[in-house]
Amino acid sequence: ECDTLLMVGSDFPYSEFLPKEGHARGVQIDIDGRLLSIRYPMEVNLMGDSAETLRVLIPLLKRKEDRSWRQMLEKEIEEWWKVLEARAMNSANPINPQRMFWELSPRLPDNCILSSDSGSSANWYARDLKIRRGMMASLSGNLATMCPGVPYAIAAKFCFPDRVAIALVGDGAMQMLGNNEMITISKYWKEWSNPLLVILVLNNRDLNQVTWEQRVMSGDPKYEASQDIPDFPFARYAELLGLRGIFVDKPEQIGEAWEQAFASDRPVVVEAYTDPNVPTLPPHISFKEAEAFSKALIKGDPEEIGIIRQTFKDAIESYLPHKK
Repeated sequence: ECDTLLMVGSDFPYSEFLPKEGHARGVQIDIDGRLLSIRYPMEVNLMGDSAETLRVLIPLLKRKEDRSWRQMLEKEIEEWWKVLEARAMNSANPINPQRMFWELSPRLPDNCILSSDSGSSANWYARDLKIRRGMMASLSGNLATMCPGVPYAIAAKFCFPDRVAIALVGDGAMQMLGNNEMITISKYWKEWSNPLLVILVLNNRDLNQVTWEQRVMSGDPKYEASQDIPDFPFARYAELLGLRGIFVDKPEQIGEAWEQAFASDRPVVVEAYTDPNVPTLPPHISFKEAEAFSKALIKGDPEEIGIIRQTFKDAIESYLPHKK
């Protein structure tokens, strides 16, 4: 449906999701001239600060009286949110990671500051959270920096000590860096005017993003020697440091866990025991990706049965009608 592509402050590395060349007109704004037109052949390249450039462009826009195209998109977006909710509410073993984010979304405090890891948590962060005006949200550029979620949240608390910071991370990132950063949090949290910093840890005992990328991009089954990681007690570790720890391993505990976290008088770790077999696949995949995914299963993935079950559940929600 894209007839004009406006790219603002991003070189967007996932070119497979951009319109085909010649199908849409292109305009790009970036402060770094080296990034202009490298992903898509732009008709107009504007080098400068994104915010200042947009302020100059906005008065030039002309409102169209025919709103049918916009209304069509609004209807499709409304339907897509229903699909995401249905996927989030699908059962898993034991917890669907999407549901952690879906139930967080309406509970997000006003003006909170969100940060995400570069792993599978970034998928659910992007799909299942409705970020409201006044909030701030960050993840690493091009997903190139590993483990940024907790350090970003700590930086947010030093810059805005009165605001709630929320880090959404995986167990791989926590074991690589986050556990050490919790020592930093335990040292400084009493200096913040609002002590609340909440860390969600998706404990799936797997370097999940790479596991799924290997399946879908390379056709390789999970290689347990490199992908399995220890089952670490993150919530209990938080308690050891004088913080609060909340452990969640049943879907019915999710809402209450978030309520308790945001009512806390100190930083909190919400450890969710999630299913690594919930697919991080995009809403649509290419034939090549589907072929690679099939090859990974044929070769004998150790999680084959769980993968097939969860992939089917998610896929079917894209085709079923959903009520409001």
